[in-house]
Amino acid sequence: MVVLKDLWYLNKDAFKKSTELLMKNWGLILTGFIYIAINIVLSLVISTLFMGVLRILSGIILALATASMLSNYLYLLQNIIRVGKFDLEDFKRGFTALLRKVYSVLLIGWLASVLYSMILSPILGSLGSFITMLIPILIFLLLNALPESLYQKFYDPWETVTYAFEFIKENWLEWFIPNTIFIVLLYILSGRLFLDLFSINFSLGLDLSLAGLITFIIGQVIFSFMMIYRGVLFEELSKSTRRKRIYMRDLYK
Repeated sequence: MVVLKDLWYLNKDAFKKSTELLMKNWGLILTGFIYIAINIVLSLVISTLFMGVLRILSGIILALATASMLSNYLYLLQNIIRVGKFDLEDFKRGFTALLRKVYSVLLIGWLASVLYSMILSPILGSLGSFITMLIPILIFLLLNALPESLYQKFYDPWETVTYAFEFIKENWLEWFIPNTIFIVLLYILSGRLFLDLFSINFSLGLDLSLAGLITFIIGQVIFSFMMIYRGVLFEELSKSTRRKRIYMRDLYK
């Protein structure tokens, strides 16, 4: 009963605050179009200029561009959660604000996958192939709060990863109940399960038909609300315990 009461008030407060923040920062919904436009232009430039041997550089450029867009989006969320708004200067600054940290975390993930593929997977044989299929799901579950840890905590890249794991271990019930609802909504809308923690804001794709555009916009509204909601929920859970929240509510009621 105590757990249910805490869940109710926790999500009631998060829903109210997230709704207010999205209404004040509706421009966040439009960022999906901007990131898709950047991806299209970048793809055209790379396919035109980086031919032959230069194709080796294209992977590095795409990785940096992805990290830069992730940095931008997370920086906007950081401003929304901390000060309640973002402006044009924040948007311009966002492409580099968290770039080093985001790129380092992506690099850790890439190195881990390479080491697993080269060393562990061959040793494990057929079991290794099965584990390879499970890894994205395990990462999604155990490090689900990694985006929020990146922009709300001032840790180095490795400490950010470990903090995200510890956060889920301590708050898995409070965290996954609302997030599961959002995942189901996005699945109903798009027909896809989004298990990539960094498929931020341009993951729904863009169909230029009228129905496709309407679906995309609805998806962006849900996605933007979800990311703000996650940020609000993460902030509350990371600075309190269930006992503390219940005590404070009983004290001020």
